[in-house]
Amino acid sequence: MEIRPENSSDYAAIERITRAAFAPMPFSEGNEAECIAKLRADGDLTLSLVAIKDAKLVGHIAFSPVFINDSFDGWCGLGPVSASPEAQRTGIGSALIKEGLERLRQMDAAGCALIGDPAYYSRFGFVGDGRLSYRNLPARIVQWLAFNDTKPSGVLRYSPGLE
Repeated sequence: MEIRPENSSDYAAIERITRAAFAPMPFSEGNEAECIAKLRADGDLTLSLVAIKDAKLVGHIAFSPVFINDSFDGWCGLGPVSASPEAQRTGIGSALIKEGLERLRQMDAAGCALIGDPAYYSRFGFVGDGRLSYRNLPARIVQWLAFNDTKPSGVLRYSPGLE
């Protein structure tokens, strides 16, 4: 499998995969593909990677700037991440997350935040300890991973394309 930055010829496949991946999810609002397009149009995709297997796009992950207490201090938000339905549970999402986090480190990002299942994201080092809050969501699902000694604290806000 190859993981590489997206290019314009990937946009339609990213939209299809994202819609298909999130369609059966009870927590989805069904707007994930639109959020990616909005982030892209606004220039707010810090990093957007695709997974290619057998010459077919099978996965995608987006990272965008996030604000903590209305200040941008080099933190990025992870999401959405998706794999095509036939490729789910094959490690594509994990590979995209690992590669994306490594690339963010190389870009000197301060860290990464997300809203998600602690049982899944803790394997990558994410912590939901209440240091970050987002709307009225439970503290355990508002997670962070610092790339240096600075720990975040405060209210998390995503780029306008994700809010």
